[in-house]
Amino acid sequence: MTHVEDELTSQPECWTRAAAEAPRHAEVLPAPGERVAIVGCGTSYFMAQAAAALRESAGQGETDAFAASEFPRGRSYDRVLALTRSGTTTEVLDLLHELSGNTRTTALTADPHTPVMRAADDVVVLDFADERSVVQTRFATTALTLLRAHLGLHTDAVVDDARAALSRPLPERLVDCTQFTFLGRGWTVGLANEAGLKMREAALAWTESYPAMEYRHGPISVTTHGTATWMFGEAPEGLAEQVRETGALWIAGDLDPLAELVRAQRLAVAVAAARDLDPDRPRHLTRSVILAP
Repeated sequence: MTHVEDELTSQPECWTRAAAEAPRHAEVLPAPGERVAIVGCGTSYFMAQAAAALRESAGQGETDAFAASEFPRGRSYDRVLALTRSGTTTEVLDLLHELSGNTRTTALTADPHTPVMRAADDVVVLDFADERSVVQTRFATTALTLLRAHLGLHTDAVVDDARAALSRPLPERLVDCTQFTFLGRGWTVGLANEAGLKMREAALAWTESYPAMEYRHGPISVTTHGTATWMFGEAPEGLAEQVRETGALWIAGDLDPLAELVRAQRLAVAVAAARDLDPDRPRHLTRSVILAP
């Protein structure tokens, strides 16, 4: 078993622990009414997108998501929340140092022995969800689970769905597809983006991701036999039928969207195996992007 397989199968237990610990971290996580920006890089940026949409839709306050390198320096926030598994990513650390003394910052990380512990005002450590694999799975979803629990949006049913995502066989013919498109709405747009990233990292697959309503505005033109189109959450009316008419394989996500992401992680590993690739050694990637001064 690869590291990524071992780590992704541990997600139900990680989510349960994160949800239980959420009240202990409440004082350093965004409070209702705060104007908040959530930042990250790569997978963490896509989790930031999901978390920001969840918080704002829950009525907790205006919440934006940015890649750390694209943070708008002229905009003010009550708190900036940084997601960083490694605690060493250059763009995140640079931003936290720049905000020091002006904006309250919280970092959510997996490693308590890294520079982010000094760079942020407050730190939440999820070391039980750390990973050996370059490809992120459980840390990303565990961080998002912590934030969902903090918002009062996590239930035991989500963990049950995660277990179902691990035990159910993947849909027939899915691994044989040559193009994969992931769609989301609201907070699940970030999950769709992350699913596409997992397929590119682990399996070198042709993948795309879009807000579901945008799919009709051009991207559906490349959908055909050999395409899998996977919906995270409820699909817009008529879209499934439109996709099937192209000859593509339509995958309707019937589990909690975060559990559907677990299924997509499994797909990435399965496609990598079918292509004789090692998902623990993605091409051109390292665990953290650390730029030279």
